[in-house]
Amino acid sequence: MAENNKTTSGNEVTETATGEDSIESLKRNLEEEREKANKYLGNWQRSEADFSNYKKRAEQEKNDFTAFANSALILNLLPVLDDLERALSSLPPKLADQTWVHGIKLIHRKLKAVLESHGLTEVEAVGKPFDPNFHEAIAHVEGNDGMVINEVQKGYKLKNKLLRPTLVTVGNGTKTEGKTGEEQPE
Repeated sequence: MAENNKTTSGNEVTETATGEDSIESLKRNLEEEREKANKYLGNWQRSEADFSNYKKRAEQEKNDFTAFANSALILNLLPVLDDLERALSSLPPKLADQTWVHGIKLIHRKLKAVLESHGLTEVEAVGKPFDPNFHEAIAHVEGNDGMVINEVQKGYKLKNKLLRPTLVTVGNGTKTEGKTGEEQPE
């Protein structure tokens, strides 16, 4: 009987050791599965963020395409606007009160309003520092160095993107008559 007890107690020890090994094995497996689950969760969250960013980028590209789809047409209409402005500015005073002149002025205002409603804005130039991003210098004349003195042709932006630069004359830093206190460059 003593031998049976030893055997029994040996089996119990073996069963206990096997049970503890099994529990440890299950704990390791559980921890490994948790790590896998966390890894999959992290990958899923990154994928979700990437997809969200893709959707935002695609929507932005669609909006940009829509906003600038008409830029070629608007660019082709700018010479017409320029011609109307030149015609109205060179109009003799005796014709200014004619009804057809008022009609031309109305057409000019409507054309300008339609273009502005699509995001067209004029580039400011006269009296501003020369900026090669928005201005194209065609001549240097007497005046403050680097300042835009005269606007030859208006420039335009379409929704803050330069569509056509302003053609300008830029001061070369020489003194103009009537100004004092400025030194002449050598």
